[in-house]
Amino acid sequence: MVSNSRFLVFFVSVFLVHSGSATSYSKPQLPCQPPTHSSYPFCDTSLPIPARLHSLVSLLTVDEKIQRLSDNNSAIPRLGIPAYEWWSESLHGIATNGPGITFDGAVKSATGFPQVILTAAAFNRTLWRSIAAAAAVEARAMFNSGQAGLTFWAPNVNVFVDPRWGRGQETPGEDPMVVSDYAVEYVRGLQGQGLKGKNGRKYSLSGNRMPEEEEDDDRLMLSACCKHLTAYDLELWHNFSRYSFNAVVTRQDMEDTYEPPFKSCVEKGRASCLMCAYNAVNGIPACANKDLLEKARTDWGFEGYITSDCDAVATIFEYQQYAKSPEEAAGIALKAGTDINCGTYMLRNMKSALENKIVVESDIDRALLNLFSVQFRLGLFNGKAVNRKFESFGPKDVCSSEHRRLALEAARQGIVLLKNEQKFLPLDKTRVSSLAVIGPMANTSSLGGDYTGIPCALKSVLDGLGEYIHKTSYASGCLDVACNSTDGFAEAVSIAKRADYVIVVVGLDLSQETEDHDRYSLLLPGHQMALVNELAGVSNKPLVLVLTGGGPLDISFAKKDPRIASVLWIGYPGEEGGKALSEIVFGDYNPAGRLPLTWYPESFTKVPMNDMNMRADPSRGYPGRTYRFYTGEKVYEFGHGLSYSSFSLELLSAPTRISLSQSIKTKLRRSILNRGGNEPYVHVDEVSNCNSLAFSVRVSLRNNGGMDGSRVVMLFSRAPTSYAGGAPQKQLIGFDRVHVSGNGVTETSISIEPCQHLSIVNVEGSRILPLGDHILSLEEIEHVVSVVI
Repeated sequence: MVSNSRFLVFFVSVFLVHSGSATSYSKPQLPCQPPTHSSYPFCDTSLPIPARLHSLVSLLTVDEKIQRLSDNNSAIPRLGIPAYEWWSESLHGIATNGPGITFDGAVKSATGFPQVILTAAAFNRTLWRSIAAAAAVEARAMFNSGQAGLTFWAPNVNVFVDPRWGRGQETPGEDPMVVSDYAVEYVRGLQGQGLKGKNGRKYSLSGNRMPEEEEDDDRLMLSACCKHLTAYDLELWHNFSRYSFNAVVTRQDMEDTYEPPFKSCVEKGRASCLMCAYNAVNGIPACANKDLLEKARTDWGFEGYITSDCDAVATIFEYQQYAKSPEEAAGIALKAGTDINCGTYMLRNMKSALENKIVVESDIDRALLNLFSVQFRLGLFNGKAVNRKFESFGPKDVCSSEHRRLALEAARQGIVLLKNEQKFLPLDKTRVSSLAVIGPMANTSSLGGDYTGIPCALKSVLDGLGEYIHKTSYASGCLDVACNSTDGFAEAVSIAKRADYVIVVVGLDLSQETEDHDRYSLLLPGHQMALVNELAGVSNKPLVLVLTGGGPLDISFAKKDPRIASVLWIGYPGEEGGKALSEIVFGDYNPAGRLPLTWYPESFTKVPMNDMNMRADPSRGYPGRTYRFYTGEKVYEFGHGLSYSSFSLELLSAPTRISLSQSIKTKLRRSILNRGGNEPYVHVDEVSNCNSLAFSVRVSLRNNGGMDGSRVVMLFSRAPTSYAGGAPQKQLIGFDRVHVSGNGVTETSISIEPCQHLSIVNVEGSRILPLGDHILSLEEIEHVVSVVI
């Protein structure tokens, strides 16, 4: 049985069967309202959407068309079309960042879920979709209250390839498969896809894998936007800025690392928006890169609109000097496939671009058709026939008890136990006479990370721990997270000496990592390490170290120090994070989170942040990036995470041989066997009926302890050793979070499609399936699957 799905019942009960009359609050303004403006053909819901779209665009003047190319659309009173703001944010709950959101109304706050990097550590697809679905409910409630739009620029699906990146916290980590799976679940949840099973029947969320939804329903609850296309992993490092940075990416790295999450967003998630990045890719600004943007539409089947990052059209001229003038920058972006500019650069310069024949009116029309198509799918032009399925959501559906329980469960599932010597944790609260809680992150309620809204409740780690131990004392130790002074050490040492147990809460906050701000060091900021060491020297018992922040930290000192018994990483755990941590510390919840990224040593900071190459190059001392290619020392590996229980895994079944004989045309076999010398392989597109090769790996899990707990099963593969074309050292090909009762046994299975999961990318950027022995690894278990013709 897959774990922790009981809390997800809200998804069915709130989302599917919600009913009731709306409370009195401000309503959004909508087009096609009777009696004056409902008779236009574009308001006629009996007509096909394409016909309605063309009707609307044909009625607009050139100036009105150009005005649509900015995120802030002015009203068109003569057609009854109200103003609309495209930019709203919902990375991990409704955020204050975008101008499309206001908390000055009936809705004063929204549920603050953990930052994405921590949610990713849960490795639970159902959880990921459910958080997005809860955010969608709250967004629709705010829209119905006149406090939000319906287009949200999330998720961030860039792969976290450099540990110093200030926005890595927003991503699901360093593995392209995990990022891709997260992207699909988030997009489907936010856009309202997968709400019903086949034939419209409701279903129970009892597992990690979601049932397939109806494919023919093109309606949207919200519009999700996968960003930032592509190779975006740098804010400001030395003289490199995201506004002018040129990401030089090989075809191999593009195909197997940087593009897969965006491809999955479109092909599997059916995202209705993509955002192009600030940076250039191989010399061409992303928002001016026609090949890049057209690939999404022609190869992946993208249907929706493409927005620039904010002022990313301006950077084409102002920072990157790719264009010779502002109007040329606006025109190049439009013709490349950027439909709308977050900002006013297109708005201010498109008329001149039109007059100078850099663009023609049909270029603008094409962008408007893409933009309006999403608004039509959202029901904004349906007048009185607006989708009643979502009309009843209101303020009562925001910060609901169901959503807050979900936020708590997300934090519980994501928190990672990095170290636990002599089973020091969990603590028995009946045997803790006093507790000292120390550190600059212990008494802050700002635990959401960036792109955060106004949470339903503000609680700190100290608040959560204090609910368990009445006699709790606190000292910050450092004046702030930067910890540039030791002035607070004396007070911290004093309370540590008097306490029975000591918990130290240090790490990162947004002063250290955020948008426009990368780190230069992987060590704890300022004197934080000195504070921890000093407290470890005076504490009556080994202390517990709690780490905050999205990026990895080099805590080698704590990993090796027996005076530090336990280490927990809580990321940015959201509004319920303090409670979740306390439940884990005192044994009311058994931790099972796994790191979704490698924790590197400080020496990694010698690697140039502007080097986007994934693969190691010993000839120039380059160690590579992420667990798939990095060859250096690690503080903690990708997938590391402990539990209070010990688990035994057994591989129950998996094939030993996969034959392609029925999937390869006879005339190709001889040439394939002679291809590549000692490294024979098949191009994936040469394999017919790839789906017929799929198989399952069945696994048994035994919980050897008395405490109920979960285990994240992670299945990796290694390509045949004979293949030397830059194959990953290993790559994750499947995962499942499985709940096992104390002293119990359960089974799970992981589905593998060889063309997808056992394939690799060659130096030309083509996906190939090497012939020979592929090694499947499941912790200490290894199993050989031979791929033959």
